[in-house]
Amino acid sequence: MFTKKIRLKTVDEVREFVKAADKCSFHVDIQNGETLIDAKSIMGVMSLDLTEKLAVVYEEADPELEQVLEKFQS
Repeated sequence: MFTKKIRLKTVDEVREFVKAADKCSFHVDIQNGETLIDAKSIMGVMSLDLTEKLAVVYEEADPELEQVLEKFQS
């Protein structure tokens, strides 16, 4: 398991993040406090408090996902 902290500030950033998560063949979650959401769900991600740092939890290393996470790392 891997965990990275990110911050998504705009709808376009959410779209880019969800698109990268959706390409993964493994499970990717995003967490804000006690709320855990499937990161492949744009509606789920949009329902989170985007003013806060979010924790992305994923099962495998993936270069494409890592690149996107690096871009939004806070």
